[in-house]
Amino acid sequence: MSIDVTGTRIAVMGAGAVGGYYGGVLARAGHAVTLIGRATHVDAIRRDGLLLDTQTFRGHVPVQADTDASAVRGAQLVLFCVKSTDTDSAAAAMAPHLAPDACVLSLQNGADNAERLQARLPQEVVPAVVYVATEMAGPGHVRHHGRGELVIGRSKSSEAIVRLFAAAGVPVQVSDNVVGALWAKLIVNCAYNALSAITRLPYGRLMQGEGVPSVMRDVMNECLAVARAAGVTVPGDLWEAVQRIAQTMSTQQSSTAQDLARGRRTEIDHLNGYVVRKGEALGVATPLNRALHALVKLFESRSAPG
Repeated sequence: MSIDVTGTRIAVMGAGAVGGYYGGVLARAGHAVTLIGRATHVDAIRRDGLLLDTQTFRGHVPVQADTDASAVRGAQLVLFCVKSTDTDSAAAAMAPHLAPDACVLSLQNGADNAERLQARLPQEVVPAVVYVATEMAGPGHVRHHGRGELVIGRSKSSEAIVRLFAAAGVPVQVSDNVVGALWAKLIVNCAYNALSAITRLPYGRLMQGEGVPSVMRDVMNECLAVARAAGVTVPGDLWEAVQRIAQTMSTQQSSTAQDLARGRRTEIDHLNGYVVRKGEALGVATPLNRALHALVKLFESRSAPG
């Protein structure tokens, strides 16, 4: 497959806040982008274009939009951005329509989505760690709060992906330890997502709460103990990374908070819940992650229909 700096055909499977942001940025760089998402967003995008609202740009970006997975047909690069809860069903829906030489880039929370995707698809799947603060501010309206860099796994397409995103102003790093990088992001999410959802507070305000930094640090340490037991080397200073989120994404609420506010199922089973399950399998106690997981599930059940 050939990925060019300009003119690549790109499909975004699951064009919510993350997929809409990267799809919009790549469309502005000259690529033919098709966003596949919910009908409310697709209708607005078909009518007006994607409203991309970033720190340096605000305007409508012309892109194609569809609600059906068949719209991935002909794409050279697919940005796979669905919720972790929908990975298997979305992969099955788009599989019959993917070009044989397409590359699928998994831009998702959680540590095992690329592995789950690769088990369902013969095409090349590249895992990516996403560091961006975005939200859907309305139908077809993506608001960017900060950052945007990616870390991706090394593959035959990785250098081409780096060039493509760099030309659109998105820094991408290629890692030989992308599993460790995915765990690093997972741990940051475990520290923030549930607490942000329960309190309905953005990251900067959350970190200022009495006793909250100590709770976050304890959650992080539980996660690190599970990672070590699983043989995963988590890179960098994780506590520094956790604190940095409050500084670089101070106004952002977690995706879990956004899902609860909209009455949608969250990804908590693939965040704190994933750590709990891994801990059980490896004999590592995770009481704080278990409590946060249980609390978010209670909030989910409270907002579920019926």
